[in-house]
Amino acid sequence: MANLDYKALAVLDAVASHGSFEKAAGALGISQSAVSQRIKALEDSSGRLLIVRGVPCVPTGLGQRLISHHRNVRLMEASLDIDLGNRVSMPEISIAVDAASLATWFPLALPPLLAPPRCQLDVQQAGREQALHMVQEGSVFGAVAARTEEGGAAPLNGPATTPLGTMRYLCVATPAFAGRWFGDGFSAEAVQLAPAVVSERAAMARFLAGALGEQGSFPHHTLPVSPAQYECIYGGLAYGLLPQLHVAGAIDSERLVDLAPGQVLDVALDWHAWNLDTPFTRALSEQIITSARRYLLQP
Repeated sequence: MANLDYKALAVLDAVASHGSFEKAAGALGISQSAVSQRIKALEDSSGRLLIVRGVPCVPTGLGQRLISHHRNVRLMEASLDIDLGNRVSMPEISIAVDAASLATWFPLALPPLLAPPRCQLDVQQAGREQALHMVQEGSVFGAVAARTEEGGAAPLNGPATTPLGTMRYLCVATPAFAGRWFGDGFSAEAVQLAPAVVSERAAMARFLAGALGEQGSFPHHTLPVSPAQYECIYGGLAYGLLPQLHVAGAIDSERLVDLAPGQVLDVALDWHAWNLDTPFTRALSEQIITSARRYLLQP
């Protein structure tokens, strides 16, 4: 594709963002027919399908790469406008962040970025595998993601990886729940009876293996990391692993108890981001890294 049509790329981006040709047309202020024609022209010039027509419409791999290229060009153009003293519209930057970070330290990284606003920030919640896929395919500029269990940053071809620190999890429950199910202590026998709540079984399995040498199955409910999971624990319905950053105050006020003092689950986090040197992306990376290292455990 020697001569990219950037107006057509903007249409491609709009279709992917809004999920339909009709909504993209409304957002761009052009007819649906014009949207279809520009997408078809792009597909004809590339010889490849760029949008999978469906509900919603989604970009193909090449389509996503073209969208990422278009967004990066817009960021670099905005940076150049700053240097030239021109008026700058706020560019949009998409990132992916794990749920535990969103519930704890990540919001503390936002004020310097958004007051005054430097960009339009699109934050998407994503687990490790999804986040790494999103940054690798270019649908997000960067991602906060857990490190592989084997240790070492996950190898990605392209994005740079920066260690952020360690998120520490404690195994907690309400005092009433602990008294009912763990009155004789947090033991292998008790965890065969007490219901846990997990977002993924593997994390609790690792914790129980380390704390109790317990390798077998255990009763558990599965809920995504969400207010529903937190309510399950705070409501006395189950025990579970929650970030120390979140539960420290609840433990101090005796709303929750640490079921296995001295036993923790540590999860290292990394920042994966493309090397796009603009004032917006540079400030974003610097602020995320600085905030994470302030609140997360460091080596």
